[in-house]
Parts: sequence; C-alpha cells; structure tokens
Amino acid sequence: MKKGLWLGLILIGFWGCEKTPNTAVFLGGQVVKPSSSFVSVYFGNRVLDTFLLKNSTRFSRKYDSLPPGIYKMEHIPEFTSILLEPADSIWVRINAAAFHESLVFSGRGASKNNFLTDIRLRLELENNFLASQYATSPEEFKQTVDSLLKEKKQQWIQMDSLNKLTPYAQKITQAAYVYAYAGIQERYAMLRGNQWDSLQNKRFSGYRKFLNYGENDLAFFDPYITYLMNYLTREALLPGENYLTARQDTDFNLRRLQVIQNKITGIRVRNNLARAVAYEELLNFGNHNNHEKFLEYYFDINTSPSYLEEIVALHQDINQMDAGKKLPEIILQNAELKLLSSNQMWEKPTVLYFWSQTQMNHFKSTIERIKALEAQHPNYRFVGVSIQPLNPIALEVYKMMELDPKNQYGLVDFGTASKKWVITLLNKTIIINKKGQIQNGFANLMSENFEEDL
Repeated sequence: MKKGLWLGLILIGFWGCEKTPNTAVFLGGQVVKPSSSFVSVYFGNRVLDTFLLKNSTRFSRKYDSLPPGIYKMEHIPEFTSILLEPADSIWVRINAAAFHESLVFSGRGASKNNFLTDIRLRLELENNFLASQYATSPEEFKQTVDSLLKEKKQQWIQMDSLNKLTPYAQKITQAAYVYAYAGIQERYAMLRGNQWDSLQNKRFSGYRKFLNYGENDLAFFDPYITYLMNYLTREALLPGENYLTARQDTDFNLRRLQVIQNKITGIRVRNNLARAVAYEELLNFGNHNNHEKFLEYYFDINTSPSYLEEIVALHQDINQMDAGKKLPEIILQNAELKLLSSNQMWEKPTVLYFWSQTQMNHFKSTIERIKALEAQHPNYRFVGVSIQPLNPIALEVYKMMELDPKNQYGLVDFGTASKKWVITLLNKTIIINKKGQIQNGFANLMSENFEEDL
C-alpha cells in the first residue's frame, strides 16, 4: 500500500476521534464519619443514584453521559450542589461531622465546584455582619452589599482566568454570588421597606434590571431560588404590610402564587417556586383549616404531575397527624440496636423529641430543656429520637450526657419516618397519650407555650 494512502487512513482515524468527544462523567467520593448509611444524588426532583455505605465509606459511578446541570448530593441530614458537565471526573471528600466546612473536590471539574463551596461558606460567614447592617439606611446598606459583591466578582475573575470554564459553568458560578447578594437586598427591603414610596422602591431595586426571572437552568440552584422567593414575597406584600405578620396568613401565600403566575416565565422555575410556597403554607399548621382553599389555587398554577402528587401526599400526611388520631406506625431502633414498632412504646403519656448526630449543640440545648420538663412533668415519658440510625458514637453520647438509654431511639429509614410523622424541624415535638393517640403532632419544644399541651 502506498505511503500516501496509509497517511490518509491515519488522519481519518484522528479526525474520527476528534468528532467523538468524551462525554462520560465520573462521580465518586469518600464520607468520613458518615451520619447515615447512604449517599443520594438528585437531578432536579428525580433521584439519579443511591450509594449504600454499608461496607465502605467510598462510593463511585461512571455515567456514559449526563446532561449538564446542577445536581444535588445528599448525605442525611445535609446536602450540597454539584455542577456537572460532560467529561467531568470529580472526587469529593466529606466529613459528615462538619459537612460543608469539609467539602473538597478534586479531579476534572473540581475548580468550579470548589468555587461554589467557597462562595457558600463566605456568604454564611457574612450573615451575622449583614444582619447587623439592617439598621443602616438603604443607601448605606447598598454600599455595603456592592462592596462585597465587587470582592466576589474579583475572586470569580481570578478563578475564571485560571480555568477553562464553559459558558454554562461561567453562568452558574457567577449566579452563585450575583443572586445571593440580590436576595440579601430583597430581604432588607422586605423587612425595612414597608413604608417606602414607589420612588424609594425603584431606586433601591435597580439591581433587578440585570436579573432574569425565567432561568430554567437555575431552577434547582439555591441562590437563585432563594432570591426569587424573597422577590415574590416582597412583591406580594401590600403597602404598609409587615412581613413578619403577613407570612402567617394564607391570603399572603395566595398572593405569592399570583406573583409567580404573573412575573415568572420559566415553567420549571414556576413549578419549583410554587412547590416551595406550598410547603411553607402546608407546614404552617395554624392555617390547617385554610389549606383546601390554598390547594385549589396551587393546582391551577402547578403543571408538574410529580409535584402535585408530592404536595397532595404532604397534605394527607399532615391530616394523619391531627389531634385524636393514632400516631402512624414506623420502625425504630433501640439503644441495643434492635428493631421495634413504634406501636410498642405507648405505656404512658409520651413526649417525642428529635435530634441529629451532626448538630450536637442543638442536642445539648434540647437535653437541658428536656431535663427541666421531666422534673416538672413526671407523669410523662420523654423519648429522644435520633434522625439517623444509632451507632457507637451516639451510645457514648448517651453515657456522657447521663441519658437513660431505654428512652433513646433512632430512625431506621428517615425518608419513610419523616414523611409519616412530618418531621421537618428538629424542634418539632409530638405529644402522645398512653393509648398512642396524638395530643399535639406539631408542638415546638422551644416554644414558650409548649407546656400548655402537657
């Protein structure tokens, strides 16, 4: 065969390779001191993968292809966003005892994710400072935020100059701080601007003209959704209306749905925001009698069958926690690591309180409150429930805090248990009579009025 023909075939081979770029995505990692037995990865509202950590703290999977986007990695009770694009090969290391502070990404695609993590941590550190600035004038507050925004922009420019980010990755990483600071400004105006006139509102809200209200690419990105929630909350307030009072009212949440319908253009964004408002309304248990009215309007706004099913199921679960009904049965783990039905526990009136092995400061304050209540209400049994399965560390905590292990249990399946008992906050408390009937399914342990239900 002639040399020219061989050369031609070789070149064709190279061109063929170039026309078939690598689109596979690798995602793996290690969880140090795991707080649950699995890691879940979501894309949008769909579970992409679940990795069991029974015999190892490591997990990994190679995907032939994944759509570029913002994924969520959850290790109960925490989660983080991960930006994945074709050809990324990412390894993440997590210490569950300090989840966000310990997050480190390595591999191809790590730089953009480390930037997102760094921005999130920096914003959290700024929260107390910015809260202290709410007493300043609108002009001073804007100057403060603009200064911080400029600082993050310079960090982004430096990061972008050192990495070959795609336009999509540029968009997401910029949105991480742009919408975060826009959300902070909306919240300031929401709390401080109820007496502003239209001109003052317009001057303060000048940043809005640079923002997009239909970004489906950001439909599951926390900084964007947080901004839009603050935006539609502010838009739903009536002139002179106080947010802290209005947020307790079903009519206010109906107005927020109206803002979504009139102002938000992206279908995925609209559905996600409407879902978030529905959760806030349904979990406001004081409005329970108005929820049917709210849901009628929500059904008209929402176009997602899966969200509709989810919200209806939540409403039904809340109904099952009404006073007088029997507490739904779940499987618990006792301090001997044996499984038992919750129905076996009701021998006397009981207070169920919850804690997380990753939030020990909260647990300490909870135990202080519980010990005071035990002394005042000896006719009640006070039962602690870890939202994670029990492990040797939890058992050592019981000894250290001088807790009776007979009154301590762990959830075996948080997903099922949290749904049946509607566990959304660690301060949630369930009060049961000796027959296992609910006295109050939505008490707040730290409320000043808590003892009125005992």
